Amino acid sequence: MNVRLKRPVGKGKKSLIAFLLMVVLSRIYGQESGIRFDVSASVDWQRAQLSAQTSFDLAQAGLRLPSGRLMGEEILNEAYPRLLRPYLLSLRVDSNATIGNLVDRGDLALKELDTLCLGAKKTPPSLTADLAGMIGRYTLLMGQISAALTRHRQAIKPARPLLPAQTADYTGIIIIADKELPIHGRNTRALVEPCLFPKIWDTDMNLIYERNLTNPALSGSGENSIIHYTWGHNIYRPTPSGLDDSLVKLVGERPLRIFARSVFGICPTDPIIDTADSRLILSNENNRRLLQEGKVVMVINESLLRKPL
Repeated sequence: MNVRLKRPVGKGKKSLIAFLLMVVLSRIYGQESGIRFDVSASVDWQRAQLSAQTSFDLAQAGLRLPSGRLMGEEILNEAYPRLLRPYLLSLRVDSNATIGNLVDRGDLALKELDTLCLGAKKTPPSLTADLAGMIGRYTLLMGQISAALTRHRQAIKPARPLLPAQTADYTGIIIIADKELPIHGRNTRALVEPCLFPKIWDTDMNLIYERNLTNPALSGSGENSIIHYTWGHNIYRPTPSGLDDSLVKLVGERPLRIFARSVFGICPTDPIIDTADSRLILSNENNRRLLQEGKVVMVINESLLRKPL
């Protein structure tokens, strides 16, 4: 039944309406386990974001339009952190672990995970095209996730080589690893897979780059990650630098380009570069600073940049 208010709703009536809405919603939340949510998620490593979409059928939840719209929005707002959690758990942190592994080991609390989900950028819930359901869309930046996993307070200084090389000052570092590479220690090959915190090794298996070498403010800001992924098209452009404009913002006009020789790790996430190339980075104070500032881009196979979770 539709009720037309002839006078503005008074403060007391507003409180009563809010109370009744709260009672109805509390009953719905108590039955929420019976609501069937459809959830899909994907990760875009080039854009450095995890995107998710959740929806449910209004009739199945016992809601009718138009009054049920507000209740439907509230149901999604209440449920989405729990719905996003499984997809966040599957995200790869490094060669050895996913976020789920960190939770299992006690290195990350579920409360921290839910706080991350609550920090997702939300598109206001809307009705589906057929008006039969409610849908919500959410985006989590990789920088937000990296920030939650950053524990060090001070960057470790990159090691200086015993035999330094003559090298120029570069504005960034690009590791090209978009083809299948030999896996170190195994008689097989694989594509380099993306993760939040990859490591870079040289052919003598010295560790050249990892998360603790970067300024903690880099990940702590929630805006950046220690690595930026792209594909080959963006480093062979008809521009003065040969780079896409988006990459120039990250690594400047004169980056050092290095081809990966092989890949390392339980999951093949860590490229191995030639020791001679690593000296071009480590022999120069300016170039070592590029590591601490996270001015590192990795070119991987296009097929791995975007995938469903």
